[in-house]
Amino acid sequence: MTYAVFVSFFPLLVAGPIERAWHLLPQLKKERRFDYAIAVDGLRQILWGLFKKVVIADTCAKYVNTIFHDPGLYSGSTLLAGAILFAFQIYCDFSGYSDIAIGTAKLFGIDLLRNFAFPYFSRDIAEFWRRWHISLTTWFRDYLYIPLGGSRGGTARKIRNTFIIFLVSGLWHGANWTFIAWGLIHAIYFLPLLLLNKNRNNIGTIAEGRILPTLREAAAMTLTFALTTFAWIFFRSPNLHAAFAYIQGMANHSLFSMPQLLPKRLIAILFVFILLEWQSRSKKHALQFSSAKITWPIRYAFYLIIGYSIVFYQNYHNPSEFIYFQF
Repeated sequence: MTYAVFVSFFPLLVAGPIERAWHLLPQLKKERRFDYAIAVDGLRQILWGLFKKVVIADTCAKYVNTIFHDPGLYSGSTLLAGAILFAFQIYCDFSGYSDIAIGTAKLFGIDLLRNFAFPYFSRDIAEFWRRWHISLTTWFRDYLYIPLGGSRGGTARKIRNTFIIFLVSGLWHGANWTFIAWGLIHAIYFLPLLLLNKNRNNIGTIAEGRILPTLREAAAMTLTFALTTFAWIFFRSPNLHAAFAYIQGMANHSLFSMPQLLPKRLIAILFVFILLEWQSRSKKHALQFSSAKITWPIRYAFYLIIGYSIVFYQNYHNPSEFIYFQF
């Protein structure tokens, strides 16, 4: 019976996080009592997940779909904006679902594995993959990378294992050359760090204990985001020809012009979203704050603003599914 609950636990059925038996089964076997503080934190995480999905991801999707549908109509700057918006779309879409699933499990007294840890604040690609889709990344590490020999052995074995794990990660998303290219690009990004033994240089939280990052941290974070955004172009494109055409259209003098589609309200929302995520980067989600430090009128006003935003931006006539439902 416990195993049946494990494989059918409803928050995990569609898109994860990918749970481990050693982590979830013991929780299902022991007696659980309702914990008000944990339940409140779960509701906050659900609310934040809905905000990321409905307000950020679905709003970005409108512009992303328009731009990627016919990139030849737009300037290089508009194509760049489309790629950046897709980076936020896929992050908020998938991490939003994970927040909803983890928050829902907390209402039942279940602690699920964390799936995202603010990956766009990473200082290199290795750190990005420790923070992005953590449950899948660790699964590949434990059941594919380590059995292949991991980082042990000669340089040839390290290179082989790195390319295998990233190519399999691409294939996991679908039988399309775009996903293979996406995995290959990340393997190329990751390989220099591994060969130079710098893949574990950035373990802790960026700018921990400080309000702002150093110039070096900010530059590293910006470069990592730029590299992942470039790779997302292949992930989003229907085929390789379209991906290369998109990149070609972006790489010309029009890259320095004003974008044709400049959603000012969305840019303002993204700015506020980034600030909220930044100030919560050492926590598990952006609404995990101490009730003792923030008075209840401010907290509930904040909840109402987020709730109103979700209702306002919800498309009731043509709801958008989560991207990772297809994988």
